[in-house]
Amino acid sequence: MRTIQFREALREAMSEEMRRDPRVFLMGEEVAEYNGAYKVSQGMLDEFGAERVIDTPIAELGFAGIGVGAAINGLLPIIEFMTFNFSLVAIDQVINSAAKIYSMSGGQYSCPIVFRGPTGNAGMLSSQHSQNFENWFANTPGLKVVVPSTPYDAKGLLKSAIRDPDPVIFMESELMYGDKGEVPEEEYLLEIGKANIVRAGKHVTLVSFGKMMKIALAAADELAKDGIEAEVIDLRSVRPIDFDTLIESVKKTNRMVVVEEAWPLASISSELAYTVQRRAFDFLDAPVVRVTCMDVPLPYAPTLIEASLPNVARTIQAVKEVTYQKA
Repeated sequence: MRTIQFREALREAMSEEMRRDPRVFLMGEEVAEYNGAYKVSQGMLDEFGAERVIDTPIAELGFAGIGVGAAINGLLPIIEFMTFNFSLVAIDQVINSAAKIYSMSGGQYSCPIVFRGPTGNAGMLSSQHSQNFENWFANTPGLKVVVPSTPYDAKGLLKSAIRDPDPVIFMESELMYGDKGEVPEEEYLLEIGKANIVRAGKHVTLVSFGKMMKIALAAADELAKDGIEAEVIDLRSVRPIDFDTLIESVKKTNRMVVVEEAWPLASISSELAYTVQRRAFDFLDAPVVRVTCMDVPLPYAPTLIEASLPNVARTIQAVKEVTYQKA
């Protein structure tokens, strides 16, 4: 397989779906003339024209609403938020329109729309540009929430999201757009709601998603040096969550640690801990432990950022805790 960047995988997914179906279009700030704020849509204006790759004003509420209306009327919009921090301006359209129209219309209208863009911290951008809202959107019935961690997953999941009859929140990371990975040249789709066992192991189940998978895998490498074999699972999507894969893993390892970039209260890791401890209580040899961001707005200073975010050392400490070893 060839090796391409994360941003290229996303571009290929959108372009292939736009060639396949003339109803698909991309809309957002700087997606056309500037080739995308992160160059995800580079060259797409030249191929598809200004009617299908559309620059918008800085007005998330407005163009999100246009996208919802277009989806309800039979088109397949891809709405790019320059960052999901800015989606808060448009959240009424996402939560009260896109997510609810199928239910409130008694199934008469669906809303096949994709809201995509970067999530989480991207270095020294301070509090207002460094937030994780996966759990906010995942809390909403009617939405699907996808958070890929590799170029391969990004392409396969985005193509599935564009074809999905329901609204999909597709959350990426600014820090991963330049990441490289193997991606097939032939077409493929990945099922939304199916987790991926990235690394097999028998002593502890390490669960994560998005760019925190890098922390989980790096921790697994270090733990292996101490003879601890971690099974690493990438959720891929946080609504729906593939609990069956997690439960089967815990039945084997008897322990679970969850690594998540978001704040601890009412997080995805909270839901994972509750559900696994309820459904697999008799298989657990230790309580589920979470590694999350500290419960503060993300600081600007790089030393404080490092202290706030999940890291390899904290993850290893959590694994040592559930395996009853000295840190």
